Amino acid sequence: MKFFHLSDLHIGKQLNGQSLKENQEAVLKQIVEYAKTLHPDAVLICGDIYDKTVPSGEAYTMFGDFLGALSEISPKITVLIIAGNHDSPERLSYAGSFLEKHHIHLSVFPPRHQDEYLKKVVLQDEWGPVNFYLMPFFKPGYVRQLFIDHLPEGYQEAVRAVLQRETIDEDERNVILSHQFYAGGGKDPETCESEQAVIMSGGLDRVDASVLSSFDYAALGHIHGPQKVLKDTIRYCGTPYKYSVSEEHHKKSITYVTLNAKGDAIELIFLPLLGVQDVRRERGSLSEILSRATEENRHDFVSVTLTDEEEPYRIRERLEEVFDHLLELRVDNDRTRNMLLDQGDPVPVLNPMEAFFQFYRAVRNDDMTQRAQTIMEKIIQEAKEEEGL
Repeated sequence: MKFFHLSDLHIGKQLNGQSLKENQEAVLKQIVEYAKTLHPDAVLICGDIYDKTVPSGEAYTMFGDFLGALSEISPKITVLIIAGNHDSPERLSYAGSFLEKHHIHLSVFPPRHQDEYLKKVVLQDEWGPVNFYLMPFFKPGYVRQLFIDHLPEGYQEAVRAVLQRETIDEDERNVILSHQFYAGGGKDPETCESEQAVIMSGGLDRVDASVLSSFDYAALGHIHGPQKVLKDTIRYCGTPYKYSVSEEHHKKSITYVTLNAKGDAIELIFLPLLGVQDVRRERGSLSEILSRATEENRHDFVSVTLTDEEEPYRIRERLEEVFDHLLELRVDNDRTRNMLLDQGDPVPVLNPMEAFFQFYRAVRNDDMTQRAQTIMEKIIQEAKEEEGL
């Protein structure tokens, strides 16, 4: 059984306000070309199809064209898709029954009722069945109706409890698609700027990857850098394109998995993906940075850090004359470092209610009424229950 492991397409995403449409179309086209050449049995897309819960028409069209191109490959390639935290389950599931007729299977909600279980798709090869379990992103509160007597506390217990409801035949080969924040071996996976906003403070959404031990391969989404968690067969494949400057040194690829007979080693190949433009940093004096520009690299998305002690004349204009996709301009010299030292002690972290009190006073120039406090306390409590806190 051979399959492509993909995730975090983030179709429609911009980079510091600049369109990535051309680059996203380029990598999706490369994926289709690899599929035509290597003809995997399945393509797994493990969440965050879109960058926003309400994608643009352009984003819908791009993903639709991608699925259309995959579906035209003969013989048919099965496509398995789960929703990520960026996706709207309702929007992603549109026309799901129609898509299944074209071997495209969607799972956007976790089980929410006692008679519901994870979606399971079974494919066959020369060694028998391979069971693919589709577990979309969820918060503990999403599955509270499954565990009325004992609501799992936190993300890890919620994921463990959902998996324990499944009847998994460990004599067969089993693969899970999941979009959560998995960690293992006493350390968290390596993260980057483009995903920090969706990773909870203090690691409250952390799930120990040992909960996936029943599966021969765990195809993970959510983290943008390709890496294993605990072992080679529990993997984040990463994004197909660089979505922040912090991903400058990532090697983007398709994780191409060959699942052999039960108990035999799994084979992994990483098929490179390249956008039209690179995403990278430039650091140095203005003259040094300008001297390194070439016709090949000046169209890249570039973050510039200047180290000149004396501010050069027309900095931004001179850079933009050479680099036509300047993402940001920073200055790192004695003056800016001294400014940071003069900023004083860090601001203390407030609890949600304290933070809202301060916000309310700043906006309304008044204290909250008791009724408003009661309403806000209820809202915060409901949010905590949804997170399993």
